[in-house]
Amino acid sequence: MIRIRRAGERGITDFGWLDSRHSFAFGDYHDRAHQSFRTLRVLNDDRIAVGGGFPSHPHRDMEILTCVLTGELAHRDSMGNGTTIRPGEWQKMTAGTGVVHSEFNPSETEAVHLLQIWVMPDRKGHKPEYEQKLFPAEGKTGSWQTIASIDGRDDSLTVHQDMILLATRLTAGDVRTHSLASKRAAWLHLIDGSVNVNGHSLSAGDAIAIEDEPTIRIEGIEAGEVLLFDLA
Repeated sequence: MIRIRRAGERGITDFGWLDSRHSFAFGDYHDRAHQSFRTLRVLNDDRIAVGGGFPSHPHRDMEILTCVLTGELAHRDSMGNGTTIRPGEWQKMTAGTGVVHSEFNPSETEAVHLLQIWVMPDRKGHKPEYEQKLFPAEGKTGSWQTIASIDGRDDSLTVHQDMILLATRLTAGDVRTHSLASKRAAWLHLIDGSVNVNGHSLSAGDAIAIEDEPTIRIEGIEAGEVLLFDLA
């Protein structure tokens, strides 16, 4: 089973300082047909203007992944972390029993473009945790790069859920495959460029949900980056 989620069909939040596109129901965007996919609960494509940001707010019982595509994002939290996330870096925050944090654009000249991803944990009540890692671009050129996993394999971020998050960058004509084990599913999100996935064409911002397909075949049409969530 394959279902395509086109970029232009996503929910929209526009606060002036924030331009956000929601793959799943979020905030004031209500969509019964797109509440989540397996344990993937949120995938927001955010652009935060100069001077903009989210003031301190709480989270609990969620695995939160943040990836900066361009610009910089400043982060502060109740665990004592004060960091800046830059392009190529990923942040993992286990909200667990409760975390308060803020995020804002520290630049005076450049907007920040980021992806914020929420994954439902395997249980409630985990101790809050924080990780931040740089994933060099060469690691996703010509192969899959493991970004997050339940066991921290391949020096990835560790999340409290049976999932694997992979990234790869393809040029025109490149082919990448991924095998899905029985009863597992995949959500594939295209950050930029264009690709063909099992016979379906995707453009920047598009996504595809894949179930009951043993093999995923991705062919680059225009150079672009793919995220693939392998989910229980």
